[in-house]
Amino acid sequence: MAGMGAAQAPTTGAAPKTGGGGLILAVVYVTALFFIWAFVTNLIDPLVKSMKVIYTLTDFETQLNQFAFFIAYGIMSIPSAAYLAKNGYAKSIVLGLSGIVLGCLIAWSTTFSHNFITVLLGLFVAASGITLLQVAANPLIASMGDPKGSHFRLNLSQAFNSMGAYAGGIFGASFLLKGPLFEKDVVVTEAMKATGLGFVTNVYLLIAVILAFFTLAVFLVRNTITHHAPKMAEHAESPFKALQSKWANLGSLGIFLYVGAEVCVISGMIFFLEQKQILNVPSQVAGFVGPIFMLFAMFGRFGGSVLLRYVKATTMLGIVAACATGLCALVIATYHMPATPLGGSVHLPGDYIAPLTMGFIPGIAAILIGLFNSIMFPTIFTITLERSSAPASATSGLMCMAICGGGFISIVYGATVDAFIHHFPVGARSLAFIVPLICYLYVLWFSFAARGAKVHEIQEDAVASGH
Repeated sequence: MAGMGAAQAPTTGAAPKTGGGGLILAVVYVTALFFIWAFVTNLIDPLVKSMKVIYTLTDFETQLNQFAFFIAYGIMSIPSAAYLAKNGYAKSIVLGLSGIVLGCLIAWSTTFSHNFITVLLGLFVAASGITLLQVAANPLIASMGDPKGSHFRLNLSQAFNSMGAYAGGIFGASFLLKGPLFEKDVVVTEAMKATGLGFVTNVYLLIAVILAFFTLAVFLVRNTITHHAPKMAEHAESPFKALQSKWANLGSLGIFLYVGAEVCVISGMIFFLEQKQILNVPSQVAGFVGPIFMLFAMFGRFGGSVLLRYVKATTMLGIVAACATGLCALVIATYHMPATPLGGSVHLPGDYIAPLTMGFIPGIAAILIGLFNSIMFPTIFTITLERSSAPASATSGLMCMAICGGGFISIVYGATVDAFIHHFPVGARSLAFIVPLICYLYVLWFSFAARGAKVHEIQEDAVASGH
């Protein structure tokens, strides 16, 4: 869920670059955008748990949080690219940030409506703002400053993206999952639910206020951003033009399924880890442990970047897809395994000491999936661009629209948990890993199929961030 790429209008050249304190400040602000959207995106994972308890939702209904958020990528990518082409980078960033602020305020208004739909609407609006930010920020950070340092700036921004993803999960666990409402075997009361909802709405109000001030700060350096932004192309290819290309379609399906797999695994992580046969920890502790998934993703991204200098992209993608598939299979295979004590204990985040049991095996396996997810997005992206017969900008746009798979696959996952839980009350969440397993099997097939495909140079500029 961290560092998703988004479509951008092709560029025809860069504006003249000059140094100065104003440029440094503008670079800092734009780099901070990567942290912000990852933070807001990964805040949803503990929110999923919070909403399920407060509104007594099924797993399918719970995953509507992810659906409302990620569907914005499918709906808003093209309008965002059109707005960027017409109004430029500075106005796009200000509007994108304003969209997140508005979305957070809508979520906050649930304190008055007490309606789950208000939360979903807020998530969609916030995600629409994030989509516009991603459309603008990726090519912008590459163009701000010395061209020789563009790769460094992009990698640095991705580091902040990973930090934001981890921080969002930890922050959410700290404030969205606190209180007696989330203690084990508690008798839930309406008063507890009201208190829990108050925590949720206050968090989104706080984020809205902070981002409002940050938006003002960005507005004050808008002229510097405009001066250093890439020049806009006169014509941008429609993502739908890429539908004529076999490899654009195959790659977009790969992005759709990969993002879906990652989202359903991480959004279900708290529910999975807190189970008695897994770690048997309180919800908040599970919320602190779950974001380690994103830390593994960060380590994998940097390590994978080095390995890709020596290993073919298709081979590397095949290896990580096979490992992710194997880890899902391990979780499924241990669905009926009792949490047999192994002796000793483990210190977990949140100052919690848990007894070491066999349940740590599937628990660690689920978290380790993040390590092998790390390079999938950029690798699928570049493999597809090198094989697509459609213009690079159209292919890039289609793949970024496919990020909406995070919403669709997550509700399939939720429905799968609901279906299994009637027959396997204890192991339903483990068996539901069949959903990400199928997704990773497609990525594995894609890596083998791409080996024999004709490769060509990427003709257009298409900047994408790692997911």
